[in-house]
Amino acid sequence: MSRIKNPVDQRLQKVPFLILDGALATELEQKGFDLNDPLWSARLLIEAPEQIERVHNDYFEVGADVAITSSYQASIEGFKQRHITTEEAEKLIRQTVTLAQDARTRSGKNAALIAGSVGPYGAYLADGSEYRGHYGVSADVLEAFHRPRIEALIEAGADLLAFETIPSLEEAVVLFQILEAYPEVSAWLTFSLQDATHISEGTPLATCIETIGQHPQLAAIGANCFPASYATDFILHVKALTNVPIIVYPNSGEVYDPVAKTWSGTNQCTSFQTVAKTWYEAGARLIGGCCRTSPEHIAQIRSVCRVSQT
Repeated sequence: MSRIKNPVDQRLQKVPFLILDGALATELEQKGFDLNDPLWSARLLIEAPEQIERVHNDYFEVGADVAITSSYQASIEGFKQRHITTEEAEKLIRQTVTLAQDARTRSGKNAALIAGSVGPYGAYLADGSEYRGHYGVSADVLEAFHRPRIEALIEAGADLLAFETIPSLEEAVVLFQILEAYPEVSAWLTFSLQDATHISEGTPLATCIETIGQHPQLAAIGANCFPASYATDFILHVKALTNVPIIVYPNSGEVYDPVAKTWSGTNQCTSFQTVAKTWYEAGARLIGGCCRTSPEHIAQIRSVCRVSQT
C-alpha cells in the first residue's frame, strides 16, 4: 500500500500554523469581473485564466502558505450546461491546479502547497443548499458527481485536496470513499456550519468527527464560509473532540443571503489580526479567509505568524 502523503503534518513540524489564501471571487470582482453566473469564478477558466493566476500570486506575495484552486464550482456537470464536453471540462479542472502552480513558481514560494478545491454538490445546484444540506439525492449520485473532479485534480498534481463547504455528513463520507482509490493522497475537510457545534444540515460536529475523524487520509478538519464571530467557540469545541489539525477560514464578517445572493454587515479586515491570534491560541493550525476576504486580510494573519515564531 502506498504511503499517505500528508503535507500538512510535514509543514506543521516546521511552523506554528499554515496560512491559507483568501477569497478568489472577491478579488476577481474587485478587478471588474461580473461573476453572477452558475459557474461563478470558474467561468474565468474559460474567459480569463490569467486573472485567476494573478489573484493566486497576490495571495502568495502577502504570505499565504497554501493556495486553494479555482475548482470549487468547476464540476463536469456544471460545464456541460455550458455545452462544454467532458474532455474539455476535465482539462479546465486540471488547469486550476496549473494556474496555482504557475503562480507559486512566479512568486518564488516553492514550499507553498496547492490544495485542489472540491466544493459541495449544493454549489452546483446554485440554490444555497451548500448551507442547508438535505439534497434529496442518493450517495451514488454524489459519488458520480464528485469522482471526475477529484480524479482530475489529483492527475494535475495537487498537493492535497480541499473538501470544502460541505453541509452534510453523508457527502463527507462519500468524498473520502472516493479518495480511498488514491491511498497516497490526503485531504482536509471543512464543513459549512449551522452554529459552533453543528454542521449546516444539523448533525452535531461530535457525530461527524466520530464518523470520519480517524480516517487515515484526513489531513485537517474544520469549517469555512461561516461567520467569524463564532470561530473561537467552534475551534474550542472541535479541539475537545480530536487531535487532528484544526482548519478555519471564515468569511470577512459580512453575512450572505444565499437566496438574494447579497451581502450585508461589516467587513472586519481591521480586526483580522486580533481574531487570527485568538484562533491560533484556541487551537487552529490552518487559518485563512473565505468569502469577502482579501490579500489585506491574509497579510494581517501573516503578521500573527511572525509574532508566533519569535
